[in-house]
Amino acid sequence: MPRDTEGLARAETWVFDLDNTLYPPSCRLFDQVDWNITRYVAGLFDLPLEQARALQKTYFREHGTTMRGLMTLHGVDPVQFLDAVHRIDLSPVDPSPRLDAALAALPGRKIIFTNGDVPHAERVMDRLGVRRHFEAVFDIVASDFEPKPSPQVYAKLAETHAIEPTRAVMVEDMARNLAPAHAMGMTTVWVRPADGSGVAWALDGADGGHIHHVIDDLVDWLEEIASAT
Repeated sequence: MPRDTEGLARAETWVFDLDNTLYPPSCRLFDQVDWNITRYVAGLFDLPLEQARALQKTYFREHGTTMRGLMTLHGVDPVQFLDAVHRIDLSPVDPSPRLDAALAALPGRKIIFTNGDVPHAERVMDRLGVRRHFEAVFDIVASDFEPKPSPQVYAKLAETHAIEPTRAVMVEDMARNLAPAHAMGMTTVWVRPADGSGVAWALDGADGGHIHHVIDDLVDWLEEIASAT
């Protein structure tokens, strides 16, 4: 039984991040996106890949996402950017009948909350075989291209989808992205990346007091919840 179950028991809405949350980071999908961003920056500024990658990471650190930096400083079209960087091979993600069954057993509404876009989210959900469980995707376009963890984005998510935060659970792989959810009153669940997963940046903020539950595998945890009810 998970610890501190009161927030889970009263949940009416379950908010899930997409990438490296619904599927494990070992699939390395973000590696593909990451290098697509590098190539996009290189083409935009006619830079060698090494210099483009350094600029990409600078914008990521200073603006929350590389895309936001490119929009703010260079007027890049975000829709064109998103289309370009999400042209990836989804074959590393296996269909997940276990996740499908676990989500089916989970009572309440389910919403995707992602810094990606709707087309990418739909492709990933279709690959996993779980799209039927989610009533909506709140993506980077819906947030006016302001990424998590900007607090106003969480407020807009709650307003758009009539979410009562004290009766909501947010599941996310990036620890810092759970801080605004906690501040609103949501129950927070961090999917901790495995050692050697290559996503050390997901640990940022993990030592804060804003995380209620730490899990290592989403499907195992959802099945544990189902078996306890």
